[in-house]
Amino acid sequence: MEIAAQEELLGPLLLARSAIDRSAALRGDAEWLEKAWADTATRVVVIDDGQALVRHSGGEAKLVLLPTAEAPDGERYLLGVDAEGIAYFAVAAPLADSVHTGSFNRIVAPLASSELEEGQTLTAGLRQVGAMLEDLDAGLLVYAVALEAWHSTHEFCPRCGSATEVRAGGHVRVCPKDNSQHFPRVDPAVIMLVRDEDDRCLLARGPQWPEGRLSVLAGFVEPGESLEHAVAREVVEEVGVRVVEPRYMGSQPWPFPRSLMLGFFARATSTEFVLDAEEIAEAHWFSRAELLAAVESGEVRLPPEVSIARRLIEAWYGEPLTGDW
Repeated sequence: MEIAAQEELLGPLLLARSAIDRSAALRGDAEWLEKAWADTATRVVVIDDGQALVRHSGGEAKLVLLPTAEAPDGERYLLGVDAEGIAYFAVAAPLADSVHTGSFNRIVAPLASSELEEGQTLTAGLRQVGAMLEDLDAGLLVYAVALEAWHSTHEFCPRCGSATEVRAGGHVRVCPKDNSQHFPRVDPAVIMLVRDEDDRCLLARGPQWPEGRLSVLAGFVEPGESLEHAVAREVVEEVGVRVVEPRYMGSQPWPFPRSLMLGFFARATSTEFVLDAEEIAEAHWFSRAELLAAVESGEVRLPPEVSIARRLIEAWYGEPLTGDW
């Protein structure tokens, strides 16, 4: 398949969607922040260790967005303003403190809308419901999860150990002792679908994964390294295959806890595997027919729909596949 066609097939990445203006210019405006919080139209997503409340309504999964008067106490993060001028905040607090939501169940596996009952409220994260949410809700939840994850590990100044304070609508933490400022961090990671001269794709399994769970290769970008070099280095380190011509395909936030996944295709110039046992338990080359047969038999399970890994595989294959983890 031609590269141009494959690029089109990568399509909209489910965790890269958004329907708000992040309103960076308003984060330092304390008066505006207080006014927005007092506005009855403002809505809040309560975030608790990457989980939020989701309700099934009208055949769709929707975030439970609270008016500020019903939001629990906790750190506030400004998420932005939508096209109608409605402001959105995240509050980091136990979901049990959201007293107006009633009872709910916690889910830990990806869901389809057909599995939910009308009016049912659940505690879920991006892995479970990210593919089911509309653009606004998906963008809000990704943003809230990423900010909460960063704040939860930066409560103290890395320079002097003093407790830091939240400023700028949740986008800065300031040390009151040495006045140092600390900003939300993003860790770039490359994720790549490798193809050989016969247009077979390389899929592998980490030692911590159960048998049958395969994906493309990925790894973090190191200091002083280009994305293209990271692609080549990670592939040769993990499976001993040398690649050239890395081609950027798209990016998606992956806030578990703070990654940005940068997707690539790359061409292999060798095919023999030399596996890093600490990183890779097994690796295989698949033709399209071989992968389809393995997926249909249940021998291979692919990454979830919300991942860029799944989109890279489907872009190479030429159409959607089934067989989620």
